[in-house]
Amino acid sequence: MLILLYKLILKDVVAVEPKYANTNTKEAVLASLKKEFLGYNDRNLGSIVEVIDVLEVGVGKIMMEDSSIYFEVTFEAISFRPDNQEIVKGYVRDIVDFGVFLNIGAMDGMIHLSQTMADFVSFSQEKVIVGKDTKQTLKVGDICIGKIIAISYRDINNPKIGLTMRQPYLGALNWLKTDDELVKSE
Repeated sequence: MLILLYKLILKDVVAVEPKYANTNTKEAVLASLKKEFLGYNDRNLGSIVEVIDVLEVGVGKIMMEDSSIYFEVTFEAISFRPDNQEIVKGYVRDIVDFGVFLNIGAMDGMIHLSQTMADFVSFSQEKVIVGKDTKQTLKVGDICIGKIIAISYRDINNPKIGLTMRQPYLGALNWLKTDDELVKSE
């Protein structure tokens, strides 16, 4: 599965809890950054999937009302930031009566039932979608190629990605024709 990741250099202030008092400062800061930032979502940064290194650590500051030590830090992180119209590859994680959840690495996208294929579709209780005319099927575990058509950060803790597979060269890999098959059909 291929997903586009970005390497970011960020600056922030991080609180290091007293339980790290006997730990190397850089290791304590890294542990605190991971606790604070892994899974963090932001419209501009995307979703932080890893904090990989601490580049700079400023002088620690202690606040009277708090037992943590606060450090201004510069660090490297890896982010998944989906873009509208981006082509993504993933696997079908779940199928429900209104659509398909496609895992595209760091998060899931949702394909509405009407966007799964250019055909009338039916949904079965066995979590299989079947095209009426094409007889194409889509089931949990299938590898698919989709296109991002909507991204919403309305709920920042749960961003929503809308996908389609109704265009040429999109859909389950077993539906897609090879270049040889396309040449023969023309």
